[in-house]
Amino acid sequence: MSAGMSGSPPSRVSQADPESPSLGKRPNEHNYNARATMGSWARRTGFRGMSNGSDIEINLSDGTHVAVPSNLSAEQPPAGRRDLEAGSAGPNNGALATKDAGPRGPPGSFNSSKARPVESDVSRNSSGQLRIEPLRMFKHQDDVVEQSQDEDDHMMLSKHSHMKYELRENPGLVPLILYAAQHYLSIAGSLILIPLIIVPAMGGTPEDTAKVVSSMLMVTGLSTLLHTSFGSRLPLIQGASFVYLAPALSIIFSSEFANLTENRFKRTMRELQGAMIIGSAFQAFLGYSGAMSLILRAINPVVVAPTVAAVGLAFYAYGFPVVGRCVEIGIPQLLLLVLFALYLRKIAVFGHRIFQVYAVPLGLALTWAYAFLLTESKVYTYSGCSLSQRGNTTLTPQCQQRMTTMLSCRTDVSNALSTSAWFRFPYPFQWGVPTFHWQTAVVMMVASIIASVDSVGAYHASSLLVASRAPTPGVVSRSIGLEGLTSILAGFWGTGSGATTLTENVHTIAVTKMGSRRPVEFGACILILMSVIGKISGFIASIPQVIVAALLVFMWTMLAAMGLSNLRYSETGSSRNVLIVGLSLFLSLSIPSYFQQYDNTSSTSTLPTYFQPYNVAAHGPFHTSSKPANFALNTIFSLHMVIAFLVAFILDNTVPGSRQERGLYVWSRGRTARNEPAVVKDYGLPFGLSRFFNWVKWVGL
Repeated sequence: MSAGMSGSPPSRVSQADPESPSLGKRPNEHNYNARATMGSWARRTGFRGMSNGSDIEINLSDGTHVAVPSNLSAEQPPAGRRDLEAGSAGPNNGALATKDAGPRGPPGSFNSSKARPVESDVSRNSSGQLRIEPLRMFKHQDDVVEQSQDEDDHMMLSKHSHMKYELRENPGLVPLILYAAQHYLSIAGSLILIPLIIVPAMGGTPEDTAKVVSSMLMVTGLSTLLHTSFGSRLPLIQGASFVYLAPALSIIFSSEFANLTENRFKRTMRELQGAMIIGSAFQAFLGYSGAMSLILRAINPVVVAPTVAAVGLAFYAYGFPVVGRCVEIGIPQLLLLVLFALYLRKIAVFGHRIFQVYAVPLGLALTWAYAFLLTESKVYTYSGCSLSQRGNTTLTPQCQQRMTTMLSCRTDVSNALSTSAWFRFPYPFQWGVPTFHWQTAVVMMVASIIASVDSVGAYHASSLLVASRAPTPGVVSRSIGLEGLTSILAGFWGTGSGATTLTENVHTIAVTKMGSRRPVEFGACILILMSVIGKISGFIASIPQVIVAALLVFMWTMLAAMGLSNLRYSETGSSRNVLIVGLSLFLSLSIPSYFQQYDNTSSTSTLPTYFQPYNVAAHGPFHTSSKPANFALNTIFSLHMVIAFLVAFILDNTVPGSRQERGLYVWSRGRTARNEPAVVKDYGLPFGLSRFFNWVKWVGL
């Protein structure tokens, strides 16, 4: 019940007049319209503050009516009861973090019809004064759903006012094309840049790079369609993940493959295929066996944040050192990206923030055109020294220096566009039969665990934006299992990386305000068509290396930032969380550095400096009688993301902390989800398949 609906909220707790028309005439009604200013943590975790009324009425056991002011909130507890370290107000810590507080509207909204008063901590002390514990006034009642509500009511409750289109809405043809382009162009760097790194590192030709790019486009399209249909069903793109880049480079630069002289590219790619297939099969087992549902209890924002951030920070040695090889092109590329993504991010054209959404493709196009003009203006043309002499060991020192400049700055170095066919269909096992070795498979299995952790954060963040509620643990398990299957497809096609959820896609959804899965599916179909046009892949493969490095600096920065943004679901000011995250990040850089520097004085590696950290298996501290074991152990513990995950996982699950402080991810409960038509339509399998899997609780609603 409410008091003072038209007046201003009282400034203190007062005893209500039993004869008051707003209180005394409705003793048996259950219309508890309440309003409480929920704190930022509650909004971030999806808990909704009450939006109607101004006061909260509580009936004491002695029959007294108490009107509680609405400004008595979870973040403004009575004086003397604020516990800054625990991030809560008083002993009822985390009472607002219910187990099933999935989003039923915009974060911060609350449906008052689903709130009911519970046994309140309102009593009188020895002096007769009222003592109130505000954190136990109400609890959420998402488990109780009136079956009489029709579908329109559910859609109204699930409508997010900040999104232009919801998860199941179908935009028209023009918005479909427009937003599909926004989705995929905004994350173009994640889709195409990995082959531009690993193929040259394997000794592949520009034509090989174009073929891998076309395979990447094919697998991305197929994986995305499968995920939006049979996975989480959220509008998330499945593509080449940077999580697999460091393990792939470790295999590429292992002594077994780095010293090959014949068919090095194909033999190395077949090894990557075999390792990817086994590692992805392990991920599929992790999801479909139900083990992921158990692991979810121990994976929290404090674990996800440093793990994902370490993936981006791990490549600091590659970024600017490569950009610096041609600063007159690399620096303008970085400045353009910063200008578009930050300074011009709020400029809208026809209602669309083109600079923020298209920062990567716009920066790429302008810088590439600028570099082309420099090349055509003969800026990098030197007499007596030409590109045809590359690889010649008898060049003069002056020509060798100029050759480095030409290879880094000229746009006509690659012949991928001219040598690629107009039409070519990427097919499985195009590089030959995969090879299988247990040491490389173990490395990819560990990488698949990190990829699963990355995806968990993406599922939660995107569901708060576009879905009626957060997915259930069964839906998350199902999605992780399907990611394993799509990564197996990546192993079949030979892309050199797994096909998992792209974390950057969450940022794109938030910027474009497009929550429908239809544009993502339409764009996936376009990618499949593009994959068979060889000239498109050849064009992508011909991007100059310096421009690639500058784009990667931005993409890895985004990845690190998206990882750290998971901390918004926890108490970021808690010294517990600060120390866990800080220690995880520091050790994730320091421990791999120890492995990389261990006994490296005797190394005769001719690798570039930025690739030497991935040759650690040859000189790491693990020296056993088994060379495969040495490779696996030295490689795994030299990966930044693995160290960050292990440190954060152990500390977060052993150091005491409240639910609110740790910011546990809120997942919907299966029993509740199955009773809500909107949730069933959001996450249920298509074609009526859900009814065949009702008994498999760990991979369904």
